[in-house]
Amino acid sequence: MNRTVLVAVHTGRDAAVESARLVVDRLIDAGITVRVLDSEAGEIGSDRVEAVPGDPGAVKDAEVMIVLGGDGTLLRAAELARPAGTPLLGVNLGHVGFLAEAEVADLATAVDSVVAGRYDVEERMTVDVVARLNGQVLADTWALNEVTVEKQERLLEVVAEIDGRPLSRWGCDGVICATPTGSTAYAFSAGGPVVWPEVEALLMVPISAHALFAKPLVISPRSTLAVEILPDTPCGVLWCDGRRRFELPPGTRVEVRRGSEPVRLARLHGVESTGAPFTDRLVAKFELPVQGWRGRVRP
Repeated sequence: MNRTVLVAVHTGRDAAVESARLVVDRLIDAGITVRVLDSEAGEIGSDRVEAVPGDPGAVKDAEVMIVLGGDGTLLRAAELARPAGTPLLGVNLGHVGFLAEAEVADLATAVDSVVAGRYDVEERMTVDVVARLNGQVLADTWALNEVTVEKQERLLEVVAEIDGRPLSRWGCDGVICATPTGSTAYAFSAGGPVVWPEVEALLMVPISAHALFAKPLVISPRSTLAVEILPDTPCGVLWCDGRRRFELPPGTRVEVRRGSEPVRLARLHGVESTGAPFTDRLVAKFELPVQGWRGRVRP
């Protein structure tokens, strides 16, 4: 059976391009067909790959998509992989890299795990978002990490709503509606809670709200969240995963609910620094102090 892997890379980094060449050569030497995006093929410089346009057709029939870069690169890759249901395997070449499965030091081992089929696939919840103004749809899109309604210049005046009922009015810099995966991204920076990825929930986190009640909220995944920009407030902007941007005139209503399609992530077997429990990832990424921990007393 012919196996195909799509390799995507942050071509703005020399180290990432060198890593991509290693991945390409190792996969091809193992008898696997390798595709790369045509916008990246020149940087990779291999005549043994198949260059394809950067659209959802790039992942058609691909077993997995290996992504070399930071979380931003993986979020870009998710836009291609999600419609096809193709799993993503992230190799972190950035800073924190919560979405990545492997670090660059484990690159060869990670590729060997793909070749041997030693990985599982987990599904990460997404959110769908629709923005409307007087019945007209201004945006209809999705996000893996978060959807944010943000100010452009002056404070926004918004009313937050849960399941068709008003919750509170905030004068604020914005409101974040996040998934558990996104809880360690923008929502975390804004004071939101860390939510383990297997927890099914939606988060709403106001940004610098001028109000007594402006706490982060953890809400049922079956709920619909809404943020209404009041008519007498300045224009806002909608960001989805920090990548897709839409203007929001005064009076716009933004609705967020659980996504219709998940993003699938590959999780490797038997590699110490990859496939780690989420608790270990938190400790490693934030360098949390755990000295003195003894663990459970075993009989």
